Amino acid sequence: MQTTDFQIHNQLASDCHHLGKLEICHILLHKNAMIPWFILVPESEKTDLFEFLRDDRNHIFDEVEFITKFINASFGNKKTNVASIGNIVPQLHIHVVGRKETDCCWPKPVWGNLTQAKEYSESQIRELQRDLLEKLSVYL
Repeated sequence: MQTTDFQIHNQLASDCHHLGKLEICHILLHKNAMIPWFILVPESEKTDLFEFLRDDRNHIFDEVEFITKFINASFGNKKTNVASIGNIVPQLHIHVVGRKETDCCWPKPVWGNLTQAKEYSESQIRELQRDLLEKLSVYL
């Protein structure tokens, strides 16, 4: 299923930090640290989840579940929104966004309402990558 010349769409690469790769999906972290917002990008030219065979699709959902649990454990979220919408970026990508009643957009969606901005520091990014690797070893 993987392609050797696969590249993350320019818009996603510009908006996110690349944290690593699971078996199927690349793990991106939205640059705005106001909300824990991860994006999973399956390494595939398919543009819709339902183009995948059932086993691959189920594995992608397992990876979404892993990131959801990671967000909840790492950021203290009890609610996580998951969406695959490609209106601007045609490459298949899945948003996994931790939400709390205290976040800056609550109860509105993050799209178009995340007006405050805060960057992750390099040490925060490295710590998130380290934590992901640690939890991934338990997940596998």
